Amino acid sequence: MMNGSNRRLWLFGAIAIAALILLTFFAAPANNKLSSGSTYTRAPNGYGAWYAFMDERGTPVKRWQKPFENLANNGTIKTPATLLRVNSQLSTLGIDKDEQNWVEKGNNLVILGIRQPVTKAPFNTLHETEMGQVKINTARRNLSAKQKPLGDRFGSIVWQENIGKGHLIFATTPDLAANAYQDFRGNYEFLAQLVTQSGEEENSSSSNSIWVDEYLHGYRDTDAPKRKQEQGIFSYLGKTPVFPALIQVAILLLVAIWAGNHRFGKPETLPTPIVNNSEAYIQALAAVLQKAESSEFVLEVVGKEEQVQLQKALFLGQEQLDSQALVNAWVQQTGRPAAELESMLQMQCQKARIRETELLSWLGKWQKIHRYLSSSNLNRSE
Repeated sequence: MMNGSNRRLWLFGAIAIAALILLTFFAAPANNKLSSGSTYTRAPNGYGAWYAFMDERGTPVKRWQKPFENLANNGTIKTPATLLRVNSQLSTLGIDKDEQNWVEKGNNLVILGIRQPVTKAPFNTLHETEMGQVKINTARRNLSAKQKPLGDRFGSIVWQENIGKGHLIFATTPDLAANAYQDFRGNYEFLAQLVTQSGEEENSSSSNSIWVDEYLHGYRDTDAPKRKQEQGIFSYLGKTPVFPALIQVAILLLVAIWAGNHRFGKPETLPTPIVNNSEAYIQALAAVLQKAESSEFVLEVVGKEEQVQLQKALFLGQEQLDSQALVNAWVQQTGRPAAELESMLQMQCQKARIRETELLSWLGKWQKIHRYLSSSNLNRSE
């Protein structure tokens, strides 16, 4: 179990994680309103300056702060209408069924910030247009667009698709007319031409109502559907890296708490090992003899014991016999050559110090003799 200090540490960690989650929930909507592309912000990636430019130009833009289906089903908004959507982050190319039906009726949908492949084009480029120079800061290009109001030899930066009576316009950059480009009037005029082109084609720009999607950036009208408002926080978290990060932190916290408090079964006492005094004595003596290199002592002691064990196997009793009598009995009962045993008996009779390798070889030969005796069928009736 955890002690008192560890419990306090885990408690403080849990409180910190909970505070982070609550802070994220309550701060998310406010931060979302300041996200890039909004006409409410004067940040470099906002569109507040372009919004004011359109008003001074005599082409006022209205802010739409409701779900898209409210715009599509609004009977007071006449066709043609244009909706400008500036993505805070690059999105995939494509629109849903409701948006397609709305465009087919003769409306225009302009979406800035479409993810396209990065090409070898320079990141900073200037493009000559009828509205003046347009500055583009992206190397992303659409390589398959057929119509390109703005592009270069690397591909399309802005391209248009005609769907029914309406127009669908995409741009690879979300910063086409951001606040950072106030010194490039061509950028502002170019976007103004994109959102008013339907009305200008009909020489009736006043009839072409222009809306900028602020619902995308977290702004809500007071009469917006409550259902949409309730899902705003969770929808925001689900689209940002914060949500998966919070899930991972929560899982790690739960695992840490579980690991600190949970036991894997009942505690078990380790058994006390049984000490074999004889074995311990033999091992200690062997270590001393090895260190002292007393091979002659091993030859004498072990040799006598091995000879006694051989005499028992040959039914010669335990009283030690002379070497020649033992060799004769060995040859008679086993049929093995006499030299096989004579060399071993002679080595132990020398009582001279030998190398460790020779000693190990000598012991190995005795083991072979015992294995042969245990596997052979000696005439035990004699």
